Amino acid sequence: MNIQDTLSSTEQKVDNSEKIKIYLCGVTVYDESHIGHARTIIVFDVLRKYLENKKKEVELIQNFTDVDDKIINRANDEGIPAHEISKRYIENYFRDFDELNIKRATNYPKATEHIEDIIEFIKKLIEKGIAYASENGVYFSVSKFPEYGKLSKKKIDELKSGSRIQVDETKKDPLDFAVWKFSDVEPTWESPWGKGRPGWHIECSVMSMKYLGGNFDIHGGGRDLIFPHHENEIAQSEAHSDGKFAKIWMHVGMVTIAGEKMSKSLGNTKSIKYVLENWGPNIIRLFCLSGHYSKVIDYSEEMLKENLTKWRQVETCYYELIHANNVEQENISEKIRNISTEFDKSLEDDLNTHLALSSFFELVKETNRLAASEKLGKENSIIIMKEFERISKILGLNIPKINQEEKEEIDSLISNREKLRGEKQFEDADKIRDQLNEMNIELMDHKGKTIWMKKEKIQKDC
Repeated sequence: MNIQDTLSSTEQKVDNSEKIKIYLCGVTVYDESHIGHARTIIVFDVLRKYLENKKKEVELIQNFTDVDDKIINRANDEGIPAHEISKRYIENYFRDFDELNIKRATNYPKATEHIEDIIEFIKKLIEKGIAYASENGVYFSVSKFPEYGKLSKKKIDELKSGSRIQVDETKKDPLDFAVWKFSDVEPTWESPWGKGRPGWHIECSVMSMKYLGGNFDIHGGGRDLIFPHHENEIAQSEAHSDGKFAKIWMHVGMVTIAGEKMSKSLGNTKSIKYVLENWGPNIIRLFCLSGHYSKVIDYSEEMLKENLTKWRQVETCYYELIHANNVEQENISEKIRNISTEFDKSLEDDLNTHLALSSFFELVKETNRLAASEKLGKENSIIIMKEFERISKILGLNIPKINQEEKEEIDSLISNREKLRGEKQFEDADKIRDQLNEMNIELMDHKGKTIWMKKEKIQKDC
């Protein structure tokens, strides 16, 4: 499997060992997660599920930044401790991402749980002469790391003139960044240099190396983290260990809205809670996987409607497979094998989910064609269902299941409807159809039989 590596600007092979180690930068828990966060985490969820489908063990570490100025400001605004803010939004994170069918990470370390580890890491940087204490905190000395800028492809002179450098007269160099900030505002911790809290970048270096060791397989996050967050991570981590930090740097493109970056600071975000309530998890996943992960995608209700139309075709396919019992059928084994091969090739070529989805929809289209021509036999349905379920699991798509009691009720209603139609009691038969519609059951008439499907209830259905 090849992945585009931001550091080398080339595609790199993912290690073929039995265990793949991935660190994914998580969210700062001061507000609701939005669909931009969802896209990054969905992309890595598909990567992980594909590797696991290929019998690889995946260790995925995803942090929570639970100490930060934004969290503290929110806590002050609400008049409650900062840990209550982070606790609330971590709980909401799991509520949203569980519903999005995200497989939980191996571990979700928090910055506040690793203060001692962070202090020890900083001590070593100071001992090596790479970090220094000043009036406002402890800073990493960028001049001591000659390769600074190698990830973002920025030159030091350009960075010094850039607007993103925080002015601090106590620093030796404008580019130097804080690994420990002195503060009396809670939460704070004691350190050998003074009371305060860790800088943002240091937490990911410490936690990734603690849980995955040095030179792990993939470090990921959104493209907006390339500079300064990931640039600073590389600098402090490689300066600390004198070795390569991560083998591959994988970055996911932003979600824009009307061409503008979606962000909390601009107030144009679409929370995951909102899109789940209106569109459901499958439509969101299809949207987030509809373009190459490294490119920007623009959020629009029209695009979500297009994915809803596609999802209805997927549901039809699934229920046609469940009900298939035609005697006449085509030999489709080779066609399904080709679709399966193309799906895998797409994901192995830099996780091209757009092409992978094309293969999936080809499988759906082929199934619905066979059903329409009354050639979807039981043997065909078994062959197709196996691949349908494999691909669905990798993409994280999930058709809501029906329990036995509900199935028996539906079958009974349909049987009664057929009986009433046979007796030409069409008005009563239509009442049963209306009752089924209220249950989101759609009837599909075939030659000599009527089958049914349960449509996922979606608020924005049109």
